[in-house]
Amino acid sequence: VKLLESGGGLVQAGGSLKLSCAQSGGTFSSYAMGWFRQAPGKEHEFVAAISYSGNHTYYSDSVKGRFTISRDNAKNTVYLEMNSLSPEDTAVYYCTADLAYSDYVRDFNIGAMDYRGKGTLVTVSS
Repeated sequence: VKLLESGGGLVQAGGSLKLSCAQSGGTFSSYAMGWFRQAPGKEHEFVAAISYSGNHTYYSDSVKGRFTISRDNAKNTVYLEMNSLSPEDTAVYYCTADLAYSDYVRDFNIGAMDYRGKGTLVTVSS
């Protein structure tokens, strides 16, 4: 399984970006997908996750109401739509895949994920 993120870049505060993560290999619809981020000098932080069916989504308190995770199982792709961005959202964003045993996400630790992409940088200027 390989994960390839795209869509990062430089945006002004208050702006929007939409990240994509394409999975190759494996059966995409068997994996819960997630997004994590790591700001400079900080630990990895959970951002959002979506169950394998797409029926259940999860968000950190810091992004709830501003970010939306979605998936297209026909395209083997998961998305993260980010609105009302602030400089505090500046980070490298990583896509993860975790083989699902139920239609609920129960693990929000990046170290426990089965696969991780190389990340895409999001920079929000003030």
